[in-house]
Amino acid sequence: MNPTDSAIMLYAVVAAATLVYLPFTVVAYARLQVGNDFSAPRAMFEKLPSYAQRATWAHQNSFETFIIFSAAALMAYVTGQSSSVATGAAIAFVVARAFYSLFYIFNIPWARSLMFGIGTLSCVTLFVLSLSTVSSSV
Repeated sequence: MNPTDSAIMLYAVVAAATLVYLPFTVVAYARLQVGNDFSAPRAMFEKLPSYAQRATWAHQNSFETFIIFSAAALMAYVTGQSSSVATGAAIAFVVARAFYSLFYIFNIPWARSLMFGIGTLSCVTLFVLSLSTVSSSV
């Protein structure tokens, strides 16, 4: 694996982990606006404005997709994926997930779904490339 490709794969994992918390900054802002209840932070969900409720869902979904992406990207890293397809898939995932959260918060469902699809396709691509490398070397 070329050093640049391996760095991109690892930086993509770090970027994806960071993006998990992007929507939560919106939630935190809304909690400050409605009065945060530190004794029952989850109970105040119903008091949040709709954009903050959507940001909460985007935050939760980001955790779910990060698990899949990190496995796919680390598999690509370990199997030495150095193609432009692999690095493109990693970059596409990060970009799609950034837009996913924004489209979720701004309530643009068709665009959010498109970004979810791109992110999913990126993970599948990384899995397939990694598994094809392993099966061809066996």
